[in-house]
Amino acid sequence: MKEIITTIIALFLSYSLGSIPSGLWLGLWFRGIDIRQHGSKNIGATNTLRVLGKRMGAIALGADVLKGVFAVILLSKISLWEYAPLLCGVAAILGHTVSLFLKFKGGKGVATSAGVFLTLCPLPTLIAASVFLLTVLWSRMVSLGSCLSAVVMTFLVYLLPFEWITAPFDLLPEPWTLRLGVSAITLLILVRHKENISRILHGQENRL
Repeated sequence: MKEIITTIIALFLSYSLGSIPSGLWLGLWFRGIDIRQHGSKNIGATNTLRVLGKRMGAIALGADVLKGVFAVILLSKISLWEYAPLLCGVAAILGHTVSLFLKFKGGKGVATSAGVFLTLCPLPTLIAASVFLLTVLWSRMVSLGSCLSAVVMTFLVYLLPFEWITAPFDLLPEPWTLRLGVSAITLLILVRHKENISRILHGQENRL
């Protein structure tokens, strides 16, 4: 019973942390600007960069990534369940996409997902991040880089040896929960980018 209660607390705190709309609050607090009314109207780091500039965009990106890292590394420790790191990470991602503070609306979850999987599966995440950077440099489309990197990471967690994937933190006991978790979050990211994907296919996507 105690394990169930501590796991529920850990998940709720992870979801609440993930719900913090970093870019939106930065704009409101420091510039008096609601980024939901400008640019792509998204609350994520990319729109923060477009509307508020590089410095604010970088801060929002770092904050969104750290939400995922802290959920996995710190908040999951409240629970003794061996799968808590993955579930707390997923809770943080869901918090970002359906935020407690925004009437269950939110961003696309890419940066927070990066923070979660940087701790759970560092090697695939770093390779996927390289794919993201190269794609954005080539196409100047963050959405394309986000979708491609998510798909690449999904393939990597199935193809690479489990010992390589989770080192050096080794936070999960076996591979299939991680693989299913990555697959589910990749599907979520693709669904959240469905309008971007449509614009990419029609040559109408916004570029940096």
